Amino acid sequence: MIGSYIKTSARSLMRNKLFSCINIAGLAISMSTGLLLIAFLLELRSYDRFNKNGERIYRITSVAAFKGEQGGKYASASVKTGRLIRQKVSGIKQVAILGNDFSKDASVDGKTLPVKGYWAEPSLLSIFTFPMLEGNPETALRDPYSVVLTQTASKKLFGEVSALGKAVKLDSLDYQVTGVIKDIPFFSHINFEALVSLSTAEQIGKNDKSFQAWTNIFSSSVYVLLPENTEIASSRASIQSQLDAIAKQENLVDQNTKIQLELLPLYDIVVGPELRSGSMSGAVGPHVPTALLWVLGGLALVVILSACFNYTNLSLARAMRRFKEVGLRKAIGAQKSQIWQQFLIEALMISLTALVVSYFIFLLLRPELIKMAPQLQRTVKLDLTPSMAIVFVVFSICVGVIAGLMPAVFFSRISAIHALGNVSMLKGFKHLTIRQILIVIQYTVTLIFITTTAVGYVQYKNILALDLGFNTENILNINMQGNKPGALMKELGEMPEVTAVSRSLIVTSVGNAWGGHMKYKDSQDSALVLTNHVDENYLPLHGYKLIAGGNFLTRPASAEASSEVIVNQKVLKRFGIHVNEPEKAIGEQITFSSFRMKERKMTIVGVMKDFHYGKADNLIEPVAFMFWTPQDGAVLNAKIKSTDMLATRNKIESLWKKIDRVHPFKAEFYDEAIENAYSEFSMMIKIIGFLSFLAISIASMGLFGMVVFTTETRLKEIGIRKVMGASSGSLIYLLSRGFLLLLSISAIIALPATYLLFEKLVLKNFPYHTPVQIAELSAGLLAVLLLAFCMIGSQTLKAARRNPVEVLKSD
Repeated sequence: MIGSYIKTSARSLMRNKLFSCINIAGLAISMSTGLLLIAFLLELRSYDRFNKNGERIYRITSVAAFKGEQGGKYASASVKTGRLIRQKVSGIKQVAILGNDFSKDASVDGKTLPVKGYWAEPSLLSIFTFPMLEGNPETALRDPYSVVLTQTASKKLFGEVSALGKAVKLDSLDYQVTGVIKDIPFFSHINFEALVSLSTAEQIGKNDKSFQAWTNIFSSSVYVLLPENTEIASSRASIQSQLDAIAKQENLVDQNTKIQLELLPLYDIVVGPELRSGSMSGAVGPHVPTALLWVLGGLALVVILSACFNYTNLSLARAMRRFKEVGLRKAIGAQKSQIWQQFLIEALMISLTALVVSYFIFLLLRPELIKMAPQLQRTVKLDLTPSMAIVFVVFSICVGVIAGLMPAVFFSRISAIHALGNVSMLKGFKHLTIRQILIVIQYTVTLIFITTTAVGYVQYKNILALDLGFNTENILNINMQGNKPGALMKELGEMPEVTAVSRSLIVTSVGNAWGGHMKYKDSQDSALVLTNHVDENYLPLHGYKLIAGGNFLTRPASAEASSEVIVNQKVLKRFGIHVNEPEKAIGEQITFSSFRMKERKMTIVGVMKDFHYGKADNLIEPVAFMFWTPQDGAVLNAKIKSTDMLATRNKIESLWKKIDRVHPFKAEFYDEAIENAYSEFSMMIKIIGFLSFLAISIASMGLFGMVVFTTETRLKEIGIRKVMGASSGSLIYLLSRGFLLLLSISAIIALPATYLLFEKLVLKNFPYHTPVQIAELSAGLLAVLLLAFCMIGSQTLKAARRNPVEVLKSD
């Protein structure tokens, strides 16, 4: 019976080549997006699955609230948190603290290579499945100045010789290699070349009180392993209550910061709740918000449904031709189930054929998707695996069932009498047929895609062009990577293309953040103030506007000697310091403290006009500039005037290689850094734009098939009207007005929906956005109408130009 269905379906598909090609092409194009999403999701869900204890591993999340400021959830926890859990929490088998600020230059026999890794406790190698090739995992990270290398890092430093027991110099300190482990799998959220014993960090920072501080949640992560044969739900509840008790007790010490602790399952780290990340958060590993996957999944589903609508539309449009086939089969005894099985198998054959085509499209799109953002290249590979292939086939069958379900049910319910009689079409709601309803839905979705792309692109360009309150044009930011900046500054000063050079701790307005708590006079009211450490050349080089006071008056040689601060207007408003008369704020004293800086008095020497320290989705906040000292990390800011920026950059890179032969040159023009800061937004626009192209292609193919079918079924009517004197223009209007009416209905629904989507939802996250304009909304509509009119007009004109004698000669 199934063989008979397959033969019958194959004959039907071959008889209707145009409709079959449209359906296969539409499903293949839409299914390729589904394949990309499936591959993307399967790889994300494969993260950390290599760990034998994966289901029992949890990371501690810190939920921090700062007095008077907005808090948040952080993917990190303090060292003290890890030690308190080890001491006080029952029901936990092991605890591991991972310090995430280890990045050193490793030297062996005159060969120096940069090495990245973490400070770690021995228990880390017991919690996670990192097989050790040499050494004892229980003791390898126990003693100070011990280092464990990965297999690749060991070969880079020692070649094929065993590294175990060998000495390696890390930033002038001697370490002993106590273990070599297998290279970390690609799909691990923790990735490193070396692990250094946490006891080393304790010795190096023994005078740093912040190392043991409860509130120092930004430089380490804490992992816990639950015992075997544990009832997870009840165990988590018990552990959570003990974590709450610890937090309650520790929060009594600091009134300005309150921290709560939560358990996050290992498998929810990469795909799970969005946590704070950045230069201060200590987040480890890649992360994709669950909401993003839902959005991408929803968009892909919409495109797939659009292709399914095509199939349904064209199947129902051919209903008049299939009625007699169904009627004859029912007249000779075919059951209802046999009819719908026949049509469902036909849909499955088309879907499986489309799967083959879509896989080749998938291979073409895969590298382009990965190139969209640097983060994607470090997160996924999208390689085909046996399990992925099985999921692809199941997905294809599901699409075939969805596409063929309505036509199958529709045809199976037609009685033999009606099928062999004069049946016209199935009625839907009021005066619209089901086919017309599906066309409206399909084009509504297509228009939303297109207008969303147009509006999103305009908003993206407006964000990049946002007046930040300072100048970024032709400024090259050079990361010194631990090198002293003096030598390079001297070299840059001698280049005619470099007009000015300054030093800063970080690059602002691209998502980086630094800061501490500020108080005014003896008030207990403190607030989090964002900071940057800059030298005397920084403000004039970037064109910051001083509305009171001036630049730094002194040049302190150490952070402890720094006593001057330049603040923005928001600082004055936050503390009520001569808000309307900023000149009087000069000379006022504030108290500042941070994790790296003890509380001290500082004098306001300048007031800047407010500017965007953060990205465009952040409100302008209180900001203070302090003087850069040699203790700070350095970013050189070079102002360039050149007719060939690329050649100048290469010239600066050659200077860098004279100073540092180990580290690669890391430099980025300010405008490029800002553009990269919004790479996620840009990627979303590209994806939606790509889906828009697919949606309009699928909808256009469906509309083309409908127009061809309509004109073929009305050839005699067209011939008679032409004999009666109808012009080609009137015939085009007659046959296209129905389709254009449906497109108009789609536009009436889609344009307000897109406007509300942006104004009430998307752009609420961007306080400095520009209003959505009518021109942005209309551009997509005009493009769709023009395309639709060209297709309808070309086919109608083709039919109208046919000789009426040829059409009517048989009547």
